[in-house]
Parts: sequence; C-alpha cells; structure tokens
Amino acid sequence: MSKDKTSSSKPSKSARKNTSLRLDSKTLKALKIRAIEEDTSIQRLIERLIEDYLRPTKR
Repeated sequence: MSKDKTSSSKPSKSARKNTSLRLDSKTLKALKIRAIEEDTSIQRLIERLIEDYLRPTKR
C-alpha cells in the first residue's frame, strides 16, 4: 500500500505516536480494499476518519 503524501497538515514523523487497534477481520479486509482503491494506506484512511470525527461541528 502506498503512502499518501498529499496532506500538508501532516505532523512530522517525530510528532507521531504509535497505537494499536483490534478490528474485526471483515472490517480490516474492507479497509485494506478501500486503501488499495484510493491508493493510500490504512493508517492514512483511519487518520482522516479520526480527523473528520474530531473536527468541530457547525451548530
């Protein structure tokens, strides 16, 4: 899986921390497929999802 280098707001490698996830095998397989389809990594997909989730909502 290739790494997505289009994000300009990506923290430097030294600012990143590791974490682990336990995912259902079907969920992981779907993520792998989506990452391939979007020519990105599972890490980047999850990171974008979390960033979107944490973005303040407009009220």
